Amino acid sequence: MKSRMIPVVILTTSEQESNLMRSYKLGTNSYIVKPVDFDKFLDAVKEPGFYWLLLNSKPRFS
Repeated sequence: MKSRMIPVVILTTSEQESNLMRSYKLGTNSYIVKPVDFDKFLDAVKEPGFYWLLLNSKPRFS
């Protein structure tokens, strides 16, 4: 199934260990706790986007 190749990033306000563990058990690739402050939130959103879209290497599909 090709949808398994889509990275899943959880962006949440929850810092509960149980939520973190459950997310990874369900196949999440990244779990990010977002800041409440809006400016810090914008920075948090930019950084994962930069990583996933520009730095992360993806396989080529034929």
